[in-house]
This record gives sequence, structure tokens and C-alpha cells, in this order.
Amino acid sequence: MNLLEHKRGRAFLVFSLYLSEGAPIGFIWWALPTILRGMDIDIEKITSITALLVLPWIFKFIWAPLVDGLRSKRFGFKAWILVAQTIMGLSLLPLLYFSPVTHLNYWIICLIIHSLAAATQDVAIDAMVINTVATNERGMLNGYMQAGMLTGRSVFGGGALMMVPAIGLQNMLLLLIGSIVITMLLLTWVIEPPTTSEKGPALKDVFKDLASGFKEKNTWRVILFALTSAAAFEVTGGLAGPFLTDIGVSEKDVGFLFFIPVVVSMLLGGLAGGWLSDHRRRKRSVSFFLVGFVLFVIITAVMKLMGIEAAIPYYVSLAAMYFFVGMFTSSSYALFMDQTNPKIGATQFSTYMAATNGCESWTVWAAGRITGAGGYAIAFLAMSLISLLSLFILKNVRGK
Repeated sequence: MNLLEHKRGRAFLVFSLYLSEGAPIGFIWWALPTILRGMDIDIEKITSITALLVLPWIFKFIWAPLVDGLRSKRFGFKAWILVAQTIMGLSLLPLLYFSPVTHLNYWIICLIIHSLAAATQDVAIDAMVINTVATNERGMLNGYMQAGMLTGRSVFGGGALMMVPAIGLQNMLLLLIGSIVITMLLLTWVIEPPTTSEKGPALKDVFKDLASGFKEKNTWRVILFALTSAAAFEVTGGLAGPFLTDIGVSEKDVGFLFFIPVVVSMLLGGLAGGWLSDHRRRKRSVSFFLVGFVLFVIITAVMKLMGIEAAIPYYVSLAAMYFFVGMFTSSSYALFMDQTNPKIGATQFSTYMAATNGCESWTVWAAGRITGAGGYAIAFLAMSLISLLSLFILKNVRGK
């Protein structure tokens, strides 16, 4: 049985692979900031740690040519994924013996190693998809990718905030490691398409194609769009935990928000947005979904400026925002795949994805400073403006 040969098999495979990647990310990006804020660690330090742990995803394009070039009939994308997942699991083991309160620096080191491996896994998975999936299936498949990612984030992000008090931090980490091991076993039923030669593509040919691709203006337009378009929701999502904590929402209730409403909204949005972008004009779909999430970020900021302290209105606006975020994510990632040359799929697409993570890193870092000076609402509004301005970049990207 080869999961890559069947449409449902491909959907199940990418869902599972992204679940194993989303699980640790959910804990690192959703649960940990809220936990640290509950320990009275200041917001600037929390955002600095978050920005640091995103760096491997930003710079993964540097080693992505190795994934494109160092392949053969015996060592392909599947092998790269297995090696990366092994390192992901091993890097979490030391955290079973260190508390983040007293050994935060050890946690940061281990999580950086984990992030490097997870980013490499991401490169290999996306390259395998680009080389095996037709254009008219990419939107929906990206929806399943995001569904897997969100399921992992839900269980180990919001779910962790609810479960850690009951089962303990060590047991939660063991569940994280277990999710990675299960996915490694799933790869037994994956047979990827063979390379064109016994030794695989030569690195010199990879760099030649890269040089050609990055001479095009369109490539740089896509990168600039990826660096700016998600600013509004990256900041709102990154600061949502501390923001709700500061207005008096309990850690458990914040966990519930990320465990169910946010994930369900984004999951449904991802599937709907992926399907719509496969059957409608891709760029037009991306533009509409972007305006949608910006609208609800602005609503969230206005409610804060009005002094609303009740949690329910923020739950509603954030859930609505994440529905459009899901639609935007699956459709924009499909757009990035459309702009990618399969010969250099690992490198070119990972560059686009690195730019999206770069957007998260620089906007969250900047928003932490803006929040310290002017408050959450001002940070949300500033980043909403940046997202809207990115539409002028999208207008000049190739395609419809």
C-alpha cells in the first residue's frame, strides 16, 4: 500500500505528518507563553523567546538545497522526514528532567534544536507534496495540512493548558514524543516517486535552477507578500494568551479557547478556503480571506479601546478571525506552491514559507514593543494596516 497513490491516502498522510509537527508548536507557541505569563514573566521576554524559536523556520531555506540535492533512489524525501523526526523526539527527552521555571535556558536550547529538525521536516514534506500533487488538488490538500497542524496545536496547545494541572508537565511531554513516533511508523506505507537518476539531482543543477528562479521579480514579490500579509493575525494570535490573561481571563479558560473554538474555526476555514481556492481564482480568494481576518482583528482592537472586559465578545471575534485565517492559510500556501518550480521545490517553497515565519517573528517582536508603549489595541491596529498594504504586492504576483 502506498498512501501517495490515492487522493484520500495523500490527505491522511499530510494530515498526520502535520499533526506531529503541530503538536510541539502548539505547546511552544500557544501553551508556553500563557504559562510563562501566569508566572509573571514580562511580555517583552515572552515575545523575545517566541521570536527566537521561530528563527529555524525563517532560515530553513539556507539548508533546503541539501534536501533538493542530496537525494537518491534509496534516500529521498521520506528519509529526510524520518531523520528530522528522530531528532525532534530526542530533543524533547531532556525536558522531562528540567523545569522551565528554574532551567528556562535549557528549555530554549532543546527547543531550538527541536525547531531546527521540525523546520527540516517541513521542508521535506512540502517538497514531496509539490512533486506528487496536481495543481487543482493543492488548495484542498493544504486544508488537510492545516487541519493536522491545528489538531496538534489544539491538543498540545490549548489542551495542554487544561491537562497539565491534572497529568503533569512530564506526561504531556511524553505524549508529544509519542505523537512523533506514531507518525514515523506511518511512513512505512509511503513510496515516493523515484528520482531521475541513481544518485538523484546534482547540487550544481539545484543551484543553477535556484539562480534562475531568484532572478525573477515575481519570486521577490511572493517573498515580500509572505513577509507582510499575515501581520495582523500573527500578532493577534501570538499575544492572545497574554492579552486575555491581562484582562482577567483564567489560564484554564484561555486553554479552552485555543483547545476548541480557535482550532475548530481555523480547521473549518482551512478546508473551506482550500476548496474555494481550487475552484475559484486563487489570488482573488486570498485577497478576500485576508480582508476577512483583518476585519475581526480591528473589531478586537476597537473593543479593547472601548474598555470591554468581558471574555465572550473577544472569544467570538477571535474565533471569527481564525476562521478567515484558516481560509487564508490554505489558499495562500496553495498560491505559493503554484509559484514554485518542482525541481527546486524544497528550496523555493521553503523560502516562501520561511518568509511567512519571518512575518510571525518580526511582527510579534515589534508588537511586543508597541504593546509595552501603547497597549494591545494599538499593536493590533498597526499590524492590520500592514496586512492591508500587502494587497498591493499581491496584485502584481503572477496568476489570477
